[in-house]
Amino acid sequence: MVTPAIEPSVNVSDTVDLDRHDRRLLVALQADGRLTNQELAERIGLSASQCSRRRRRLEECGVISGYHAVLDRELTGFGLVSMISVTLASHDADNAARLAALLDGCPEVLEAHSLTGEMDYTIKVVTADLRALSDFIRETLLPHAAVANVKTAIVLDTLKESRALPLERTGGRS
Repeated sequence: MVTPAIEPSVNVSDTVDLDRHDRRLLVALQADGRLTNQELAERIGLSASQCSRRRRRLEECGVISGYHAVLDRELTGFGLVSMISVTLASHDADNAARLAALLDGCPEVLEAHSLTGEMDYTIKVVTADLRALSDFIRETLLPHAAVANVKTAIVLDTLKESRALPLERTGGRS
């Protein structure tokens, strides 16, 4: 079940102070976002009402930004993962904004990151096959005015893939 992102009521650039119960609640929700407050209570040692209040607070302040179904990429027809490095044609804010707008409109782009170093951006792309990847590069990336160069690496095997944050390793209050 996919629910829309939750709009935070605080400035998300601020760090939220998390106590050990908050972190334990978040670890449990990262493992299974469908847990009820009662199930959370049993896992972290609080009452269901306390878990409900904490969950609501974490949603309202933006720590929990949404709940999503995790789909099997291959079973849904996306057999190829690629990492594409992009060099901009010019290094100005307008050109970077044009590239960002292009990538935002491409559903096959799962991630896009601005980098330090030799390449300006790296993007993670999923496609059905090599032909679809070739079409994406030739028809979408290369003709775009913001793009000077692309280098593509095809993922052979995924050793680890996670969106879970390592909350067990953070400090904070107890």
